Amino acid sequence: MCGVHRKGNSMSDITDQLVISKENGVGLIQLDNQAKRNAMTFDMWQGIPKVLNDFEADDAVRVVVVSGRGGKAFCAGADISQFENNRSSEDAVEIYNNTVKAASDQLANCSKPTIAKIEGFCIGGGVGLALCCDLRIANDVSTYAVPAAKLGLGYRADGLTRLVNVVGPSFAKEIFYTARQFNPTEALEMGLINRIVPRTMLNTYVDDYAKIIGHNAPLTIYAAKVVIDELIKPDGGDEVRMAQVVDDCFNSADYQEGRKAFMEKRKPQFQGK
Repeated sequence: MCGVHRKGNSMSDITDQLVISKENGVGLIQLDNQAKRNAMTFDMWQGIPKVLNDFEADDAVRVVVVSGRGGKAFCAGADISQFENNRSSEDAVEIYNNTVKAASDQLANCSKPTIAKIEGFCIGGGVGLALCCDLRIANDVSTYAVPAAKLGLGYRADGLTRLVNVVGPSFAKEIFYTARQFNPTEALEMGLINRIVPRTMLNTYVDDYAKIIGHNAPLTIYAAKVVIDELIKPDGGDEVRMAQVVDDCFNSADYQEGRKAFMEKRKPQFQGK
C-alpha cells in the first residue's frame, strides 16, 4: 500500500507542510518547510497527533519514519518567525507549549516503533523531535545543536529528560553549555544517533531497516518498548504493566505462529494478535 493520504479522510485538515504517506507497512511523516530548513510551524505541531492517530489505527502500519524533505535538513527547530503571534502573551505561550508537548508526547509514546531519518541540519527542537523517536539514523553530513544558550531560552524538564535518558547528564550538559554544532561522529559517540550512513545510501538503509523491524512480531516489539521505557522512569516503572505486555506476547497467536514457523523452517507471518 502506498500513496499520500490527506483529502477525504481524518487527516484532511492537516497542513501541507506535513507530507503523509503509507508504503509497504511504513507510515511516513515528511516535514516540508524547506525554505526554513523544515522548521516546525504551529500547524505542523498540531498535525502530528492526527497523523499518529491514523497510523495507530491502521494495523498495516508496522513502523513510523519521520524525516525532512529536500535533503538539506531534518528539522531546524521551531519556526521563530511565528513567535511574535504565537508566543506574544502568557496564554499564547501556554497554548503553544501545550501543543508542542502533546505532539512530542504522542510521538514518544507511539505504540509502533519509530525512526527519525536525519539528513543535514537537526537543530534545537529538531533534536527534541528526533529524541521522541525510538531510533535515529543519520547521514554522514548531518549536524546537531541545541543553541538555547545563544538565544536566552529555557528548556522544559520533559524535553531535557529525553535528552538525558539518551546521552546521559554529562553529554547533555555539554550540548547545552556549549550550544555548538556537533558532527555525526560526535553524535554517534554520545549516543544521540544510532547509525551513520553515507548520504547516498540513507534512504535505502532506512527502508531496509524499517522492513526488518516490520517483519518481526509487533507484540514483542511493543512489549520491549513498554518495558524499556518503564525501566528508565525514576520510580522504576509500572511492574504490573510490564508483566502484562509480556504475558500478552505468550498468549498471542503470533507466539504460536513463531514456534510453528521455527519448527517448519520458514519465515513467520506475524499479525500482531
